Amino acid sequence: MSFNLCGDDACQPTPPTPLPNPYWVAFSPSAAKLIDLELGSDEFPKDPEWLDLLAGNQLHVGEHLFSNPISTAYSGHQFGSWAGQLGDGRAILLGDINHLELQLKGAGRTHYSRMGDGRAVLRSSIREFLCSEAMHALHIPTSRALSVVGSKQAVRREAMETAAVCSRIAPSFIRVGHFEHFASLQNIVRLKELAELLITQFYPGCHEQKDPYLYLFKEISTRNAKLVANWQSVGFCHGVLNSDNISVLGLTIDYGPFGFLDHFEIDHICNHSDHGGRYAYHRQPQIMHWNMACLASAMLPLVELGHSSEESQILLRSALEEFPVIYAAEWQRAFRSKLGLQSEEDGDIELIERLLQAMHDSRVDFTNFFRGLSNLKKDSSPIEIVQRNEFIDRENIDLWFADYIQRLQRESLSDGAKKDTMNLTNPKYILRNHLAQVAIEKAQQDDFSEVQRLQQILMNPFDEQEAFDHYSKPPPVDMQRIVVSCSS
Repeated sequence: MSFNLCGDDACQPTPPTPLPNPYWVAFSPSAAKLIDLELGSDEFPKDPEWLDLLAGNQLHVGEHLFSNPISTAYSGHQFGSWAGQLGDGRAILLGDINHLELQLKGAGRTHYSRMGDGRAVLRSSIREFLCSEAMHALHIPTSRALSVVGSKQAVRREAMETAAVCSRIAPSFIRVGHFEHFASLQNIVRLKELAELLITQFYPGCHEQKDPYLYLFKEISTRNAKLVANWQSVGFCHGVLNSDNISVLGLTIDYGPFGFLDHFEIDHICNHSDHGGRYAYHRQPQIMHWNMACLASAMLPLVELGHSSEESQILLRSALEEFPVIYAAEWQRAFRSKLGLQSEEDGDIELIERLLQAMHDSRVDFTNFFRGLSNLKKDSSPIEIVQRNEFIDRENIDLWFADYIQRLQRESLSDGAKKDTMNLTNPKYILRNHLAQVAIEKAQQDDFSEVQRLQQILMNPFDEQEAFDHYSKPPPVDMQRIVVSCSS
């Protein structure tokens, strides 16, 4: 479903800028299946013209002709302040393929590039490619990355780098910012068209409701509440949760200065441009709630079509208050699952919070701790548990382990079944910053083998993959503070 609301206030025709001498850096056979793309024995497209299409050098391949590529306008709040009109500064929507939108990121200037060149660099393209596919494998809703195409074309960021184009696919790339855009223009006609488009394509149940636009808001809010709860459960930090970066389908989009937690810090900031810590790990739920308030404000004129202004505000405020309830339920479900708890008890939340506080105090590795917890048996003694050695306050963690063991003893699963279940919830492999950095540095020397190897490992994050066990280890000391910023 392409964004079909083009006009002087919605989007602009945007042909890609050709990329000189393109070459494959990475490709996702898993994503390719979504668009029925035929692959060769090397798991890259069988038709060589796909390289030029995904580089932005041509608009047709085989039976596919993308005759109307566009970039879209949206507005939004950035770091809590109204930024006005923004838009696809380096993203070009080619069109639909197999009911999915195909977009090129980094294919040149658009109408909304402002002072930018519209290009992406190899470094950021690799990071987005790997993380999109890693998140999919972690069962977290996300846009997908189909490919990275590189070129020796020079691009200036903090230093000179080389250009790349990352191709992305999703059911839709419509954002909260699109609603904010039309609302800021007081264009109720376009606002209504956008809502109807979403309802028809993705939220058909809204048509059965008395207040379809209010119900649409609730559905979008629910998806994003569950999304951020699942981010928290795998230690994912988005980095730039501006309202224009929020999908109305509840997808993870716009991979910029993201990062997965290594050692657990509840207030970890993954984006060094975020000087105030607005988008720190522990603030992500609050900020997503704030973004839903921005959406509610933008959708207010639609709800007012069936109610008075005062009634509409009350209805939307009430709907907005459902967000923290939905988030809490999903967060609790996720962390119970991480601890191997299938039933619910009143003391579970306190048990989870005590653990997270202890992990924060001792900077325990988030992913490895939960993965290793599956080995704990119901008849274990706290002092026998190897993981206690990761904590500074042994007495405190021993008390926690004793309470946790007692809690496990009230569960019906055997030790073996519990381990299997927990290992399907707690990944062994995540995209740690130091792993991405190693792959990027090799790619910058024209060696793409590490990108492709890391891609394969991350597509099976819950498997043991013993040959790649070292990819599950925390970063060495000299790579614990890799700096990632919005320019990435």
